[in-house]
Amino acid sequence: MQQKNRVILIHGLHQTAWIMRPLAKRLQTAGFETHQYGYRSMRDGIKTNSQRLNAWLESNHNPAKPIDLIGHSLGGLIIRDFIAHYPQWKIGRCVTLGTPHNGSISGDYIWRLTPSIVGKSYEQALDGTVAPLPKGIELGVIAGNKAQGLGQPILAYHNRKLRKADVETPSEKLAHDGTVYISETKIDTAADHIVMHVSHTGMLVHKSVAKQAMYFLQNGQFER
Repeated sequence: MQQKNRVILIHGLHQTAWIMRPLAKRLQTAGFETHQYGYRSMRDGIKTNSQRLNAWLESNHNPAKPIDLIGHSLGGLIIRDFIAHYPQWKIGRCVTLGTPHNGSISGDYIWRLTPSIVGKSYEQALDGTVAPLPKGIELGVIAGNKAQGLGQPILAYHNRKLRKADVETPSEKLAHDGTVYISETKIDTAADHIVMHVSHTGMLVHKSVAKQAMYFLQNGQFER
């Protein structure tokens, strides 16, 4: 039987480690050892949160053993920053769920209107300036196209602006998960990218999303 790596699960903005528990339980049932990494998404910036993940690993993980990483939304950007700045760790495979790899339009709107809502998570992360993914990292990207969530009013407003500016705007450009556009999740260096009919937060409890994440961790591609 193929040896499974320890999986570090990293939550997103305005969340805590417990929100990753349903996904962690499914991974554990499949034989994975997991850790739900909690951090302060509002109070601390991405550099501090990557540093604390590194410190946790130094105290709790054997550096000779590879780790896999799964990040939801902002958590996926922390994965990129962490891998770029702490290359001493052996990285197996990574999966991001609804992560705005190219920056977040909804985050931009909120930052301009009420910056306190996104806190320190905007700069060097949601603004699209996070560190590039190092070569040799196998990344699988899962995006959602079910437009439900707190960001829905903002993205609906933005879509109206896009249609007004260009009546021929393709529907793919307007598709999102209620918080993040599908186009924002795409990154050229990803090994695979898949779109599922789930919302931004709903993907964390969806059985099929967990199945696809596990499949990528074991095979380096999504199941089709």
